[in-house]
Amino acid sequence: MNTNPQWFLIETEQDYENAVARYEQIKYASAGNEKKEKLLLVHLIQNYENSKWDLPEVDPVEMIKIRMDDFGYKAIDLAHIYGDKGTISKVLNYKQPLSLNMIRKFSTLLRLPAGELLKEYQLAE
Repeated sequence: MNTNPQWFLIETEQDYENAVARYEQIKYASAGNEKKEKLLLVHLIQNYENSKWDLPEVDPVEMIKIRMDDFGYKAIDLAHIYGDKGTISKVLNYKQPLSLNMIRKFSTLLRLPAGELLKEYQLAE
C-alpha cells in the first residue's frame, strides 16, 4: 500500500504549505521513492514560488533586509535563528558571504526562494 501523497501542480497557498511540510519531513532522503518525491517537491515548490513571488532584482543581502523590514525583524532575530550575532552583522554589512546553512534557515524564516539567496553579490572591501 502506497502511503505517500500524490503530488500535482501547486496552485494554492495550502498546497504550498503541504508541499513544504512534506519536504521538511523527507529532505534528508537519499534513496528510493522518498528521494524521487523530494526532487519532485523541490521542482513543484520552486515553480510555485517563481510564479507567485514577484521579487525585486536586488542582491541576496538586500533581499534579506527587505524581508526583515516586511516582517519587522531585526538582526538579533536572525541571530536567534542562526545562532551568531557577529556573523549576521558581517553578512548584513557585506563583509562575509551567506553560508549554505544561513540560506536554508533564512529562506524558511523570510519565506524567500533559496535560489534567490544563492545569487552572487559583491562583498565590501
